[in-house]
Amino acid sequence: MTPSRFAAVAAGTLLIALLGSPSVADVISEWNTAVVPPPPELKDVTVDPSTTALLFLDIMKAGCSARPRCVAAVPNMKRLHDEARAHNMVVWYSLVGSNGNAKPDDIMDPAIKPRDGEWYRQTGTDKFLGSTLEPTLKQAGIKTVIICGNSFQGATVGTAQEAAQRGYKIIVPVDCSAGEDEYHEQYAAFHLAKGSWVGVTSNVTLTRSTMIKY
Repeated sequence: MTPSRFAAVAAGTLLIALLGSPSVADVISEWNTAVVPPPPELKDVTVDPSTTALLFLDIMKAGCSARPRCVAAVPNMKRLHDEARAHNMVVWYSLVGSNGNAKPDDIMDPAIKPRDGEWYRQTGTDKFLGSTLEPTLKQAGIKTVIICGNSFQGATVGTAQEAAQRGYKIIVPVDCSAGEDEYHEQYAAFHLAKGSWVGVTSNVTLTRSTMIKY
């Protein structure tokens, strides 16, 4: 057998062995062997109020009240809301509801209720799609968005990714978004910090509401 023929046979044998090995079968068969990575680093951030907008995505009574983590996040969202108002920042809301008639009074807490012209009924995870969000940001000269959302892996991740593709910097306070459970929240945080493509991960900063300065 020639050397090249031997190499080909050896490679084929190895491939067959690998394909038949349970250790490389698929992600589901090895689900329980996965090692959880360390948590992403949270960073202090300082924002320019004149070029930063605060986004409240789907923070509705019906959805938020069903998730203890979302309820617990309301004081943090109120802190960001009050600071944004004090600095005359752009604030924008997406409103959702099962009947399609969501209104500002349906927001989780009246202390963060949107003003006229600040909200749009927008389902789905990409809040730029067909809404007033992008025109609002462009008209105000916004360069950075702070995102609070319910759910973390849905509206927060979906809108953060779309914001990155549009050239915005994104700040995600992890204590202002909630998921169905801890795993969904871990997935969302890891995806934005390290799991997505570099155009997202290089433009997203994970932080806490108390670590944002103006």
